[in-house]
Amino acid sequence: MTKSATDKRRVRRVPQNGGRDPSDAPSKTSSSKDVFQLFAEKVRDNKKLESRWAIMQETRVEYFRGKDITVFLRNHPEVKQILDSDKDLEVEDIVNTLLMKNLLVRCDRVVKTIRPGKKKLSSWPAHLQIHSEQVFSENDGFFAWTFMKRRTLWQTILSFLWPLVALAVCLFPVYPYQCKIVVLYSCAGALLFLVTLLLLRGAIFGFLYVVLGKRIWFFPNINAEETTFRELIRFWPKKDEEEPPKWTSRLTYAVAAVLFILLLRHHAPDEAARARYQKKVYNIIDDVLEWSPKLALSGMMEKQHPVDNATDINYTRDESPAANAEELTDDNVMVNISSSGTDDHDAGEVDLE
Repeated sequence: MTKSATDKRRVRRVPQNGGRDPSDAPSKTSSSKDVFQLFAEKVRDNKKLESRWAIMQETRVEYFRGKDITVFLRNHPEVKQILDSDKDLEVEDIVNTLLMKNLLVRCDRVVKTIRPGKKKLSSWPAHLQIHSEQVFSENDGFFAWTFMKRRTLWQTILSFLWPLVALAVCLFPVYPYQCKIVVLYSCAGALLFLVTLLLLRGAIFGFLYVVLGKRIWFFPNINAEETTFRELIRFWPKKDEEEPPKWTSRLTYAVAAVLFILLLRHHAPDEAARARYQKKVYNIIDDVLEWSPKLALSGMMEKQHPVDNATDINYTRDESPAANAEELTDDNVMVNISSSGTDDHDAGEVDLE
């Protein structure tokens, strides 16, 4: 029985598609593309895997922690179904395979010392570096994706709109007056909103730090280069993991803040200086808003008119050198006669006296 079964497995069926063996046919799309590549893309697109953005070698990368990928694959085993025959592999083997295929890279934190006032290192460091050992580690491992994420529809649309936005900015001087007003007030409003948000964020932090001894940031840090869009719209602060500040440091910051406010108040401009600066700014804004190509062209034409008149006057004269020399001689004679007459008249008046 064993021999017959083996013989049956060795028998190759005659292919139906023109005498060609199906095993020689090109593989399917899912086979031609590595299953681990598909698995990595699927895991990265899944929002249930907690990840952050950081800076590694002057490049923004998205990374996750080893313990998070372990919990994720344990709670969502259906994700591993795309691996086909390798779906029963352990998490360590899967991650090591991704590392070997250069779909992941293990990273390490740049700052490895606890900063003063903190109890432990940050759970999500903002700056990373490549680890010397490219193997899976569940407890202290950070792993960054190395492939480009698939573009969404809105990202593709924005990529086509950015050149149009740049062109629109360059054409701002030729906008109609109403459009210039809308753009000006929109940009001024956005700038005022950002400055107000930063000042309000700092004021709340300083008040709570001095009064309660708590380090609480109610708004995200919009100046951080690793900040994502989800963090930008976050309002509620994160948990304070640092030790409470000493009363001496709180008192020092309070005195420094009061002195800074008094210094600004002392050097604040008076009403006359403020009015002059405001008038100067208004004049600059009016010049920008009222400028138009027609005014520019009319100004260029006015500058060309005196040059044309001088040219006409030069052309009315005789162009021969002899005539010009005679005119110069006649002019000199007339000047000499008039000057001599004036001298004789002056001398006669002197004799009479």
